[in-house]
Amino acid sequence: MAGPEAENFALVTLSKRGLILARKLSRDLGGQIFAHQDVGPGQGVIFFERIMDLTADIFSRFRGIVYIAPSGVAARCIARCIEHKGRDPAVVVVDIGGRWAISLLSGHEGGANALALKTANSLGCEPVITTTSQALKDIIVGLGCRRGTAAGDIVQAINLALNKAGVSLDMVRLLATADIKKGEAGLISAAEKLGLSLYFLSSARIRNMPLGLKESEFVKNMVGLPGVAEPCALLAGKNARLILGKTVCKGVTIALARESFLWLE
Repeated sequence: MAGPEAENFALVTLSKRGLILARKLSRDLGGQIFAHQDVGPGQGVIFFERIMDLTADIFSRFRGIVYIAPSGVAARCIARCIEHKGRDPAVVVVDIGGRWAISLLSGHEGGANALALKTANSLGCEPVITTTSQALKDIIVGLGCRRGTAAGDIVQAINLALNKAGVSLDMVRLLATADIKKGEAGLISAAEKLGLSLYFLSSARIRNMPLGLKESEFVKNMVGLPGVAEPCALLAGKNARLILGKTVCKGVTIALARESFLWLE
C-alpha cells in the first residue's frame, strides 16, 4: 500500500512496456504516471511530447522521479536541472525489462536509495545502490517468521544472531525475506526500528536457487519454498557466503551472509 507521502513522485516512461511497469508501481506505491504521447491513450496518465521538457517541468515539483527508460536518457534529462543534493529530488531508473532499479541521484539525502528499494520490491527486481556508506556494509540478514510475529521479537532475534556471529549492527546492509511476507507488519516495523532496508525476494528466485542448500520440509509444506532465511541471505548479496546458518529464536528464523568484494581482496 502506498503511504500518504507516496503521491508526490512521478513515473516517467517512453513506451508501452514501460507503461505496464509504471502502472504496477502506481498501484503499489502511488505516484503520477507520465507517458510519451506515442504510447497511446490511457486513464490516469499525463502525456508529454519531449522528455527533456517534461523533466524541466517536474524536477522541482516532485520529491522523486522514477524513469522507466535507458539510464543515459535519464542522465541527460536531469543534467541541466541538478542544483544541490539537499534540494534535488530522488531519481531512480528502471530498465524496460524490469530487471534493475537504480538509485541515480540524491541517494541518501533525497531518498533515492529507499525509493529504489521500494521500486525493486514492487517489481521483483534488483535494487542497485552505489552510495559509499551503503556499499561498504557487507552483511545480509535473511529472515523468516511465523505470521503475526511481533516486531520486538524480530529485533531481539536479529541482535542475538549478530552477537552470536560477532557482527555489529552497523555492518548490516539489508534485511531480506521472501515476497510472501510483504504484508507482515512485524517485519516491516522491525526494519524501521533498526533503520534498515527490507528487501523482498521473489518466490520464483528462491525456488530456482542453484545454491545447494538443504531444503526445509517444514517451510516447503507451509509456504511452498525450499527455505527462506538462508536462500534470502545469499541471494540478496553479491558473492555472498553464509557466516551463520539457519538459527531459530522466538519463532524467527535467521541466517547471516557476508558479501565478498573480490576486487578489494
